[in-house]
Amino acid sequence: MSWWDDALHRATIEVLLAGALAGLIGVQVVLRRLSFFTMALTHATFPGVVAASIIGVDILLGGVVAGSIIALGVAALSRRRGQNAASATGVLLSAGFALGAALVATQNGFSRDLSAFLVGSILTVSSQDLAITTIVLAVVAAVLLAGNRPLKFTAFDRTGAQAAGFATGAWDIVLLLTIELVVVTIVPAVGTILALALIVAPAAAARPWSNRLSVLTAMAVALGATSGVGGLYISTRWNIAAGASITLTATALLAASLLLSRAGLSLGHLRARSS
Repeated sequence: MSWWDDALHRATIEVLLAGALAGLIGVQVVLRRLSFFTMALTHATFPGVVAASIIGVDILLGGVVAGSIIALGVAALSRRRGQNAASATGVLLSAGFALGAALVATQNGFSRDLSAFLVGSILTVSSQDLAITTIVLAVVAAVLLAGNRPLKFTAFDRTGAQAAGFATGAWDIVLLLTIELVVVTIVPAVGTILALALIVAPAAAARPWSNRLSVLTAMAVALGATSGVGGLYISTRWNIAAGASITLTATALLAASLLLSRAGLSLGHLRARSS
């Protein structure tokens, strides 16, 4: 039996890649305060995944199509005068998940385990899943590198970015579609419901420690990969669902980061007063 035939070995590589991928895009999500939008995408991906499974095509394709429609819909609604982006996102979130539930209800004797779509099934990932995650990681890194200046400028000073001639609307759409691609890619690891925590928590944990985008990104990628491997170890050690274990590990790292940063800030104040 080859190394790749072991399910745990494949799962370990997948959580490393998925954690790094989630941390990479998570910095943009945290800086732009797109956590709610990302949650909407995780829910909106569900009907695409179900539809793809029903008709027998790759769930990645179904999730990308469904999520892209929602992403473009939110982008269009949020740009119209008088429309509230959060309200539009909330409505599309509910509609997307309801559509997924309706599709399931129309299939008598639907044999696929839908809980795997919702909370992940990391031990069933295939070599094809690993190849897809690797490719997506390279693509996302290339997109963020190519759009480094406009994305950074838009995140911190949107008006200034527009004045400087950057196509902020176009880069918004590129970023939203990139987030959707990441969400769909990590579904095999943590599912559509738990993906939000793996995307947001590592970046949020890195945020108190630096204001430099390069440092934040490196820390978020490292914390994302640590969340994946640590969660998988806990899952195999104590027989806990892998998706939930990875999510809880990411949450624990975030809590530890916030506590340590506050403790360091308090210690700094005490030293300043004593000097």
